[in-house]
Amino acid sequence: MPYLVKCLESVEAQTLGADRIEIVAVDDGSTDGTGEYLEEFAAKSAVPTRVVRQANSGGPGGPRNKGLSLARGRFVFFLDADDYFGEEALERMVAMADRAGTDVVLGKVVGVNRGAPKSMWKKTVEHADVYASNVMYTLSAQKLFRRELLVRHGMRFDTSMRTGEDALFTLEAYLRGSGVSVVADYTCYHLVGRDDGVHLTKSGSHAIRFESARRLMELIAELVPPGDRRDQLMVRPFTITLLPQFGPVVLNQTREVLAEKFELAAPLTAAHFTPGLARRLKPQDRLRLTCVSLGKQDALLEIVGYLKAGTSPETVRGLRGEYLAYPRFRDRATGIPDSAYQLTGRPGTLRTALGGARRPARTVVRRARRLAGRTLRWFGLRR
Repeated sequence: MPYLVKCLESVEAQTLGADRIEIVAVDDGSTDGTGEYLEEFAAKSAVPTRVVRQANSGGPGGPRNKGLSLARGRFVFFLDADDYFGEEALERMVAMADRAGTDVVLGKVVGVNRGAPKSMWKKTVEHADVYASNVMYTLSAQKLFRRELLVRHGMRFDTSMRTGEDALFTLEAYLRGSGVSVVADYTCYHLVGRDDGVHLTKSGSHAIRFESARRLMELIAELVPPGDRRDQLMVRPFTITLLPQFGPVVLNQTREVLAEKFELAAPLTAAHFTPGLARRLKPQDRLRLTCVSLGKQDALLEIVGYLKAGTSPETVRGLRGEYLAYPRFRDRATGIPDSAYQLTGRPGTLRTALGGARRPARTVVRRARRLAGRTLRWFGLRR
């Protein structure tokens, strides 16, 4: 309360029609009058509504599982009580799922007094590529799921997780389902920033972030064979969940905390930080994760401080490409490989992280070979 009022009004206003919608409302031990309001709403609403009142479970997974166990429709949507729908949201998403035959539909999300993902809403897509598109960067539970998929695989939210349980659930649905669709030409979901600033996903220690990353990496490894596709998906937990733990925040933390973070990250990087994954990262991200994987705490702190200062590194050319000379570049004592500093692009090209012009890699190699040939001829070693 009071966000719940607008939330439920948005369900009643759906153009899909009250006869095609069912609300299962789980009051997870609220103390603000939510339970009483839900019962009043159920008694008067044209939308069939079932209310479940239970002791507080401490997280969203339990209430969502309870609602899922009671749901009877072809599709389910997990609507948070402080958010709300656009009027045509359910009609458009259900129509998309029926037309495309997909098991998960992403409806465009916009933030209200808060940020929201944007990169995946550029165009409406009937069959999105889970591996190559940006749908992997929206793994919240606010999606339309075909219930048969969830029942067939016995899918539930993991109630032992304090954060990241929705990402685990949603990615599994992406990978096990018949496909993912995107409705980008209509705002389906309004993600509301609460006035009190309380959001469960913002709370908790760094340890639960590493646990969330570990679980997501293990799911990807279980469902996707080693290779390019696995590497593409692994970018998400490494950059979204793991990497922020080794950003500017480390400059204000104790060495004990940093050592603990390195210890938590070690098994994750050892198991999943592959060369194929590293090549897909921005140089500065790759460099930081390389420091973590090699246990180079001092180097990480120096590099993070350099990045925070906003200094632009020198670009160094070599026979194998171009490199950004961030701190410790070619420092033999530190032992960070040149590949961690390398600029990467499409096969046959080099590009700078600062958006500079691309230069064909084979041109650089040809120039080096011509120079070497001229030198050898000068000394009479080559005809």
